Amino acid sequence: MGHSSVKITHKRVVVCLTLFASLPYHPRTISGGPVISTINNMADVWEAYRHEVDGVENRVKKNLDSSVELVNTVAAQILSGGGKRIRPLILLLSARLCGYTDNEHHQLGSIVEYIHTATLLHDDVVDEADLRRGKRTTRRVWGNQISILVGDYLYTRAMCRVVEFRSQGINEVLAEACKKMAEGEVLQLYYNGNPAVPEHDYIKIVEHKTAALIAASCRMGAILADASEAQQESLFRFGQYLGIAFQVADDTLDYTANGESLGKTIGQDLRQGKATLPLLHLLKHCSEQDAAMIKDRMETRTLSPTDLERILFLMNEYGSVTYSTERAQTYINAAKRELDNFEDCPARRALTVTADYMITRDR
Repeated sequence: MGHSSVKITHKRVVVCLTLFASLPYHPRTISGGPVISTINNMADVWEAYRHEVDGVENRVKKNLDSSVELVNTVAAQILSGGGKRIRPLILLLSARLCGYTDNEHHQLGSIVEYIHTATLLHDDVVDEADLRRGKRTTRRVWGNQISILVGDYLYTRAMCRVVEFRSQGINEVLAEACKKMAEGEVLQLYYNGNPAVPEHDYIKIVEHKTAALIAASCRMGAILADASEAQQESLFRFGQYLGIAFQVADDTLDYTANGESLGKTIGQDLRQGKATLPLLHLLKHCSEQDAAMIKDRMETRTLSPTDLERILFLMNEYGSVTYSTERAQTYINAAKRELDNFEDCPARRALTVTADYMITRDR
């Protein structure tokens, strides 16, 4: 039979209950925190944890202190461009779920946001994107060179800050996530313009380029709380499934959302030669003539309004959007099952609501 043990750190005493290791984890309650019954939708989550997200936002601004003013100007422009701060939110919720009561997760959340923002700056150059969140991209305002270099700065600034935690575990998780994101982008570039992407490779791209940082955010929150390895693994898998669902839903929105709400032109993925899940499903089921048309538009990067209208009609006809939506839902269901390892509490409820939001949002 197991026994309880006490782990002492320089800041606090953490009691690790090992007697009944298979039972759900019972997090410590935080005085004055949110109540489960008040968290029913994403607006409730933002309201319940507003002070937490504000803490991250303050760190995001405070850490932007380059001696080169142009770096601060450009970085501030994209950091204040309407991002939802989903990754920092998931990190802080993961930490709270595991009983964390301090505020160092604000700094860690800002580091994650810096890395995410750096990828956006680089992605817009690779994709030659003109719009992001309905506004002109940094590359359109300042040029490709500035966009790349400021992205590099944000990466290095994040790494400079993360070492201050003096946590080998956090360092390893973040480094692995950055490596995977780079690999995912290269793999996506390799398949660019190629409509014959195997679906498992599409999922691999998504898992690397999007899910890696979300999963890392979950695990780092757990590490910060001195959670057990089993709890860290559960939250890491939660983040992986969540990240895959998020990207699949995002790729589906490219064919279904209102362009103004989405903040970019509908059908942009196809114009850029990207074969995402709705299109891969369609290519498997449509006629050879329609498939040839789609492949030609991918390879030549030409897509007329008439072409797009035809493709959207075919996706509806063959259930491609429904298929992609159902796949995203399957990953969300798997993510929520990982939360069964934790007792019901406000943070768990907020993570569940956030998971559902990932595939019900319209932008």
